Order: sequence, then C-alpha cells, then structure tokens
Amino acid sequence: MHRRSPFVAAATLGALALTVLPAAATATPAQIATSKTNGVTYLKSLQAADGSYAGSGLSNEWAFSALAAAGTAAVDITPGGDASKNARTVYRALLSTSGWPSASPVVTDYERATLNAYAAGIDPARVSASRNLVADAYGYWQTAEPGYFGPSATFNGTVFAALALNGARTPSGAQRTPQALRDAIVTRVRANQHNDGGWNYSKAEGDATQLAAAGDIDMTGAAMAALCVSGVPNTDAAVVRAKAFLKSKLIANSGAFNAAFGVNTDSNGWAVSGLNACGVNPQTGDFLTSQGKTPVDFLIAQQFNPGGGFRYLPGDTGPSAYASIDGLRAVAGGGFTSAPPVPVTTGAPQWVGQGSFTSGTAAKLALTVDDGAGGLKVCSVALTPTGPTTTLGAVLDAATSAATPSGCVTSVAPASGTGTVTAVNGKAGSGSNTWKVSIDGSAFATAARGTTVGVGDTIAVRWGA
Repeated sequence: MHRRSPFVAAATLGALALTVLPAAATATPAQIATSKTNGVTYLKSLQAADGSYAGSGLSNEWAFSALAAAGTAAVDITPGGDASKNARTVYRALLSTSGWPSASPVVTDYERATLNAYAAGIDPARVSASRNLVADAYGYWQTAEPGYFGPSATFNGTVFAALALNGARTPSGAQRTPQALRDAIVTRVRANQHNDGGWNYSKAEGDATQLAAAGDIDMTGAAMAALCVSGVPNTDAAVVRAKAFLKSKLIANSGAFNAAFGVNTDSNGWAVSGLNACGVNPQTGDFLTSQGKTPVDFLIAQQFNPGGGFRYLPGDTGPSAYASIDGLRAVAGGGFTSAPPVPVTTGAPQWVGQGSFTSGTAAKLALTVDDGAGGLKVCSVALTPTGPTTTLGAVLDAATSAATPSGCVTSVAPASGTGTVTAVNGKAGSGSNTWKVSIDGSAFATAARGTTVGVGDTIAVRWGA
C-alpha cells in the first residue's frame, strides 16, 4: 500500500519531550485553504494526457483520496479540458479491464482500488458487470486465521481491509459490511499493537519479540484509522495508546513526527490521516508542541508555493508525487478515503456504478455466513447470472462450488425453489433462531431463496433471533 516494503523494520528513535502546551494552533484556516488550493493544482498536473492517474504497478491513483478530501471531484479533472478523458471515467475503465491489476494480484491491489474508487465517485462494488472490488477483497480472507486478509505475515493487508471495507460505504452512506466481519478484523488489529502503542507492517500477534519492537509512524496512522472506521471510539484504550505513541515522536521545533526513515512528509501525512480518521485534531492538545508547532505546520512547511507540490524530505529541492498526495490528504483533513464531492461539471453525477448484471457475463459477489456461534465464513462467490438480477438461492448454491476461499457454503436447504432458507452448512433454524439475510447493510430479515440480489450487493447471512 506504500512505496516502501512492508517488511522494513522500524528503528527506535527519540523525540523531544513536550512541556506546557500553547493555547492555539499556528496553521490558520486561511493557510490551510491556500495549501489545499495549491495542492490540488499540483495534483491536477500529474494527470497524463490520456486522462489517467493509474497504470501498472504503484502509480498516482492515491491522488483521488487526496483530491476528494480537498473538495475536488475526479470527474472534474480533465486533460486540456477534454471531458471525455476525465479522471474518473479513465480510472473506472482501467479497473474494469480483465488484465487489471496484474497476473499475480495481492489483496492490497483491491483494497487500494476500493479506497480510491470510492473517493473518485465510483461504487467499488459496482465498477462494472464483472468487477466488484469488495468481492475481490473478500476472496483473500484467511480461513485458518479468521480476521486476516492476505498472508497474515504482511499485516498491512489486514489494516487496509478494515480501511477499505469499512471506509468505502454505499453511495447512500450505509455500512455494507456486517458487524461480525468488522469485529473479526478489529480483534486482529488490536492483537498486533506493539507494546509502545504503535504498529508495524508485519505481523506481531503472538510474537513477544515483534510486540516489543518499535512501532512505525506510518503504520500507526493507518492502524488507528482502521480501528476508528470500524466503529472503535477514539476514547478506546488502543486508540489512546496510539495517540500517546505518536505524541512521543513529536519534534517540538517543527511539529514533525520523528519517523524510522527520518523526518519526512509521507510518514507525517499517514500519521495525520490516522488522527483525522479518529476525529482527533492534529493541531491542538497533545499535538501542539511546547514551541507552538503542529504536524500540520510541518506539512505546510514542506509545500512549494505557489507550485503546490510537497517535498519528501525537508532538504529536497523539488516536489514528490507521493509526498504531495499524502501531504495534501492530511492537511485537507482526510483519512485514507473520503466521500466524493459533488461535481461542478454540468450533468455529471456524484456517483457512477453498474446498475444491473449483464446476462452471461461472469460476476462476483461478497458473502459472509455467520453461524451465530463464532463461526464466521467470508468469501467471494463467482456466478454467471442469466438476467439483470439473481436470487439468494442462486448465490448460496454457487458458493458451494465457486467460492474463494472454499468452504464458505457446504449445503443449503431447501435445495430449490424460492421459499425460506431453513438450513445452511447443516445448521437448521430452532425456534426464534433462524437464518436471516442483510444486503448492503440493510436490517436482517428472513432469508428466502427467492430474495432478490443485484449486481454488487454485499450479502450477509446470519443465524440467530
């Protein structure tokens, strides 16, 4: 998810102690507004002549998260005024191609795309008839280690699963993932918090040596944001410890965080985005130093004006694209994604997305099955619909043989018809405890085989009262 390897070990670095805190921050609303305006100008300059920001590998698609935080819609960004090549349309076309992201994708490819598609105004579950980024991410659930996405050794895949699946809501603002899934991820994030209150890119759970190792500024910002977008309050002990870790890394005379790679814009940007996501003001209280500096002060000092780009290191003589994205997103008050602004382009909708299945075109759907006894199963279900919609029965049937990971659904009763689902995976209803279904975060209701399922629907099936 970042330009650096997730396996780089953080070094233990000191920070200057804080003393009495001044009463007010130093970056004024006017300074922040100017920083946002100039930052957007610079990010617009990164658009290629074909309208793209993203290509093969790690490119500039993170710009969508920063632009949305700064109030600029991706559909309004065009090369030379050519609206047919607007950034949103071009990005959606890229995500829809069968060759994207690569022949050997990893879970963070889909998580990154989910966060940025959402910020660009593309429903990530409905990119096209065949592209459902939420379902793509579900396919990396670790059955043997529930709560992890992708290999658990690469912990950042799980952190960004929380950010993507919980941060990218439906266009109507509904939380599309069920609470049981959110809780499972939160449990893993908590278990990986280091003794110093920070986190790192690699797994620490169950490893005393790793838990005792120094946390990383960048990953601490992302992990605390992962907790908060998953519904954990900023008063929770884990978030409070993360704040204390970041506070301990503040440098009084600049407001920067003393990161393992040295003082830099990207690390500071991720830390501030974490604070933003948790509703913690990075310019007051613990983050206003004894010399009247804040992390936002540092970021603005890293920006070239009027050019708008941000330096990576304080001594750099030119801007860095990644630093400019991370810096602008943080200064603008963003977490790791933001709802898309209303476009100024006449006739352009705030959201775009596939409206129905295309008969005969292979599709994927995101499915969770909760047995009510702690046995949560998560998978991506492949099926080829025969009409504009399908049914819950068809999805559950398909899951018995075409789910990734496998074993999500082993049996369904009844095996045909449109009536009430009486048993899943051999577990039947009992009294008031029956099988219920929620679609895209709707209230759970009686699960029937004939329940209509549309393109991109996130389906949660649960046993209980």
